[in-house]
Amino acid sequence: MVSSNELLSGMSPDELEALADSKLAPASQTRLDDLLERNSSGGLTADESGELDRLIGQVDQLTILKARARLTLSTQQTGAVAQ
Repeated sequence: MVSSNELLSGMSPDELEALADSKLAPASQTRLDDLLERNSSGGLTADESGELDRLIGQVDQLTILKARARLTLSTQQTGAVAQ
């Protein structure tokens, strides 16, 4: 069973689908890719390292939201929710 506080309530199935399929903005993804590549060779400044950490945090949060959207969609289809 799924806990109701894990679900994204108040969203339509179309909104949940859109969220589940969302991606990091193209400019942010390009910047993340660049920073990751440069980080692997040890070429980041302190500011760039902070920016990389921030972008990775955004990716993590987006991944969590996407998973919750998929969980909510699945639960809406099966009706399995614990209180």
